Amino acid sequence: MPVTVLLVDDEPLVRAGLRAVLEAQPDIEVVGEAADGAAVIPLVHKLRPDVVAMDVRMPLMDGIEATRVVLRTVPDPPKILVVTTFENDEYVYEALRAGADGFLLKRSRPAEIVHAVRLVAEGESLLFPAAVRQLAAEYGTSKAKAVMKRASLTEREAAVLRLMARGLSNAEIAAKLVVGVETVKTHVSAVLAKLGARDRTQAVIATYESGFVAPS
Repeated sequence: MPVTVLLVDDEPLVRAGLRAVLEAQPDIEVVGEAADGAAVIPLVHKLRPDVVAMDVRMPLMDGIEATRVVLRTVPDPPKILVVTTFENDEYVYEALRAGADGFLLKRSRPAEIVHAVRLVAEGESLLFPAAVRQLAAEYGTSKAKAVMKRASLTEREAAVLRLMARGLSNAEIAAKLVVGVETVKTHVSAVLAKLGARDRTQAVIATYESGFVAPS
């Protein structure tokens, strides 16, 4: 089955460009478009896309609020891929904190766009650029530090979290640590549970906000 994508951007040319790039792939299907975040929720319910490629800045409802609403109201919600112009935009960081799963620059090359959609759909690694890591570190909070301290991660869980923060997939982490992929999945699940994180993105944000890992 192809990866199904909903495109959300207030610029028709951006949507047309993304559609052309994605529909050239045999394993990706664009199932719909929206020009504003306010239109996302009914379309997600109707079309059930695997991935929503979401612009951050839109006139009626921005991508941050649309992400929050989708994740709060849609059972088994789609993956959210933030699409934006500027990589160091605080809106991007807020969208990731709201629950978005990845990040894509509008000026990305076609191969990078396709890779981003596939990566987010798989859900086992992150698109978390250096600029956003730096923002997370700058927004570090005592709450994040307290959560990390209470988590009491084991040595192996800590190692897995550090590799997650670098954007490695489960298979890549398994190769680094010389363990099986299922073992890595078990550790990832334990890390998310201990941090009270909904997904990998939220765990990695906590990692940088708490100072557990420094941005490189």
